[in-house]
Amino acid sequence: MAFEVPPLPYDYAALEPHIDEQTMRLHHDKHHQAYVDKANAALEGTQWADKDVEEVIRNLDSLPADKQGPVRNNGGGHLNHSLFWESMSPEGGGAPGGDLAAAIDQTFGSFDAFREQFEQAGVNQFGSGWAWLVLDGGSLAVTSTPNQDNPVSQGGTPLVGNDVWSTPTT
Repeated sequence: MAFEVPPLPYDYAALEPHIDEQTMRLHHDKHHQAYVDKANAALEGTQWADKDVEEVIRNLDSLPADKQGPVRNNGGGHLNHSLFWESMSPEGGGAPGGDLAAAIDQTFGSFDAFREQFEQAGVNQFGSGWAWLVLDGGSLAVTSTPNQDNPVSQGGTPLVGNDVWSTPTT
């Protein structure tokens, strides 16, 4: 089955004032759709065309050489944004509870220390990319990836990702 853009789990305007409706429509309906269309085109006619996007990204090295770049960029963009939409909520924000809160405290010392490290991962990402909270080998870690790369390619499990758009400055 070809990849599809998942519907937003909330209204386009639900994240205002943090992310406005116009930005959400452009990002979801145009940018994400372009990733899906290009990933589907790159995988068309291959044994990977009907696989789950996470499986495809996890196995990039198994794809034909001429497909790896387009699938890394566009399949990665699809996977990253699918996770991104689910990471946000109009009722969200603040520190988590339960097991995740305990793991964050154990790994980073506090939620505030985690948040600072996560923010720095985004700020220090050269160019566009992502800041991630990942489960890696049974432990939490903050990482970043360039462009549309995803931690699953290195065996990690992304828990939260933040899209870092960079605009060149002069």
